[in-house]
Amino acid sequence: MKKWQVISLAVLGVLAGLQLTNPARTNPPVMLDFIAAVQPPAPVAAALRAACYDCHSHETRWPVYARLAPASWLVVGDVNEGREHLNLSDWPAADGARAAKKLDRINEVLDYREMPPKKYTLLHPEARLTEAQRQQLLAWTEAAARQLRAASTNQ
Repeated sequence: MKKWQVISLAVLGVLAGLQLTNPARTNPPVMLDFIAAVQPPAPVAAALRAACYDCHSHETRWPVYARLAPASWLVVGDVNEGREHLNLSDWPAADGARAAKKLDRINEVLDYREMPPKKYTLLHPEARLTEAQRQQLLAWTEAAARQLRAASTNQ
């Protein structure tokens, strides 16, 4: 019994020590919000908020487990990587061609069902897109990208 107590205390000590290594959970100021800039239809905006904004914006809602190492390392890493690939809080509204490419990329990852990732929707069921929502997002992003490309070639 004494051996298990020592092992338990050692594990608790290691877990407590890991809490000192938590990475920073940041939500920098929003530069230009995608939804505010592009004004998609309400259902599209709602689906984007539910499925994309936690990892792809500066409006991340940090869950409790994001404060506890080692889970915090994974969550912060995923959010930082998501923001690198697509940041909906810094939308390039002034650059129509660049914005169109970003919409094309959103369309591509949705079409290949890469986003939202299963590991995220497992813990966040509200982020699961129905097939109807996915199709609506695909149609809207394609149309919006086409419109942006047309507008940027007319300039």
